Amino acid sequence: MPVEKPLHLIGKAAALSGVSTANIRFYEKEGLLAPGTRAANSYRGYSSGDIHQLRFIRLCRAMDMSLGEVRTLLNLDLAEKADCVAANATLESHITHVGERLAELQALQQDLQDLRARCDGTGPQCRIMQALHERAEHLPREEARARVHRHV
Repeated sequence: MPVEKPLHLIGKAAALSGVSTANIRFYEKEGLLAPGTRAANSYRGYSSGDIHQLRFIRLCRAMDMSLGEVRTLLNLDLAEKADCVAANATLESHITHVGERLAELQALQQDLQDLRARCDGTGPQCRIMQALHERAEHLPREEARARVHRHV
């Protein structure tokens, strides 16, 4: 009779994977991780394979991959040549996104430096705060939302 590997409760799975219990539940809800096996006491148990999958998800998320990109990679088979092409395409798309995000961040950095250069803290009024309030007053609602671009 084969020896069953022990299942870990969600807290232990979180500690072993580095993923919070809330995120484990979220990844289950999103279909990135199968729900843990229910024991007789109704507690969910997570296998070593589940722990590995959680670590894989955590690694991909640390690389700023979207849930869709993670889902795509999780569905690929290491042995299939066609899946290697799909993995490359997913990464190429993500690299493009990262390049776009870097350009956005560099523009933001320049904007912040320009803003910082308006005031050295010695004048009667803070021209940084003055400039921020002026921008806030003239910023249309749509532009405020459209400017924020998050990939994840």
